[in-house]
Amino acid sequence: MSVLAILFICLCMILSNFNGNITEAKTFSFKEITVNDIQIAFKQNRLSSRQLVEYYLRQIQRANPVLKGIIEVNPDALYLADKADQERKAKTPKSLSRLHGIPVLVKDNIATKDKLNTTAGSLALLGSIVPKDAGVVKKLRKVGAIILGKATMTEWAAFRSGELPNGWNGRLGQALNPYVASADPSGSSTGSATSVAANMAAVALGTETAGSILSPSSVNSVVGIKPTVGLTSRAGVVPISHRQDTVGPICRTVSDAVEVLDAIVGFDQDDSPATKQASTYIPRDGYRQFLKADGLRGKRLGITKDLFISDDIKAYQNHFNTLRQKGAVLVDNLEIPNINLVYTAMFDAQDIALTAEFKMDLNAYLKKLVHSRVRSLADVIAFNKISASENVKKFGQDTMLEAEKTNGIGKLEREALKNITKACKYGFEKMMKDNKLDALMSPGAGIAGLLAIGGYPGINVPAGYDKNGVPFGISFGGLKGSEPTLIEIAYGFEQATHIRKPPPPHPR
Repeated sequence: MSVLAILFICLCMILSNFNGNITEAKTFSFKEITVNDIQIAFKQNRLSSRQLVEYYLRQIQRANPVLKGIIEVNPDALYLADKADQERKAKTPKSLSRLHGIPVLVKDNIATKDKLNTTAGSLALLGSIVPKDAGVVKKLRKVGAIILGKATMTEWAAFRSGELPNGWNGRLGQALNPYVASADPSGSSTGSATSVAANMAAVALGTETAGSILSPSSVNSVVGIKPTVGLTSRAGVVPISHRQDTVGPICRTVSDAVEVLDAIVGFDQDDSPATKQASTYIPRDGYRQFLKADGLRGKRLGITKDLFISDDIKAYQNHFNTLRQKGAVLVDNLEIPNINLVYTAMFDAQDIALTAEFKMDLNAYLKKLVHSRVRSLADVIAFNKISASENVKKFGQDTMLEAEKTNGIGKLEREALKNITKACKYGFEKMMKDNKLDALMSPGAGIAGLLAIGGYPGINVPAGYDKNGVPFGISFGGLKGSEPTLIEIAYGFEQATHIRKPPPPHPR
């Protein structure tokens, strides 16, 4: 064979490979892609971080004008993607991370020291400058994740007014549920849930004080992990309560949520002693080891009359059967001990404590800002009265006004906190220990209030869709530090059911 013929054959082979790569890039399926899918594609050179970010930017451009799930896109997102691709090509140590080169959306109350605003959805904080990245953002950057943008949220994490609709804020307006436009998108981590559900981001971070991760995850058919308080740093997060606030992942799958959890847990000097104390719960080798398909086997799961009413029992009966078939032991007809004490703590005592804590913690946060037009809760209230739009004024700020009347932790607040401690010890904890439960279950985010007052962890997993197409989930909650067990349960349930489906191109 002549040299010319050999060269011709080689050229044909190169062109064949080149065309194959083009075809492969065109046919690569981004929709519903998982962290594991992305990492495999990275290793096989079938995908770059730039292509991934470009895909999400197109999705945002297409869907966000309707859904309003993302309040701001990071103008440096493509630059960061190119940087990640270069690091992967150079095989830097950082590029070995599971979240390296993956776009992450963070809730708008989580500080980023970049070109993005951090406003908790409020016009009052627009243009403010944070001193540094939030603790969880530092950890994301350390492993090479790309901050894609800020997710919209219920303004001030719903702590401005009881009249405020879930998913509404003065900066962007009303976010929509991507499945059914008329359905409640829930809050306050609204955009984190709706954006991930609608494939506008790979994964997201939300925050929870009392239901703000579990609830929007449930009604938007995504997975939300509410970690034990202190397991993730709250430093740099616009606060409600240092006693109840926690930061956690909102993703399309349990495995993705666990990937993010592994990246953001751990000690942070700026949130000590909470993170120091909770870091003792973090298992050696992280949380991925608990993604077990047979994770339900032998688990004792509680069903209480207080959380599951008769209609819920019927709706979830198939799931109960599945749990039993996979080896779980369902302990039903339970009653939460000292229920009156618990209800008093969940409503009256919690309201008293949070109202005082909000003023103290928010004032401390605002004073640390490098630049801001507001330096106290009183300044925010004044701004809303004078400078806000008519829509902002329409919903009022009764919750803020009540908080401004407080004066630290006095006799009333100490009594409330004492009642909360008693309710946790002789209510939820007593029930879990007496019945040797691994987790307590609830329809949707029904367990959120119970978990909130004690700083306990919980996980929501998609569980179905009602007759109108509105999603609903199932939540599993446990004692402090029980994330490994909850992950086994949640992953086992997810793998046994595979219920989640993407929303329609346009919400119904």
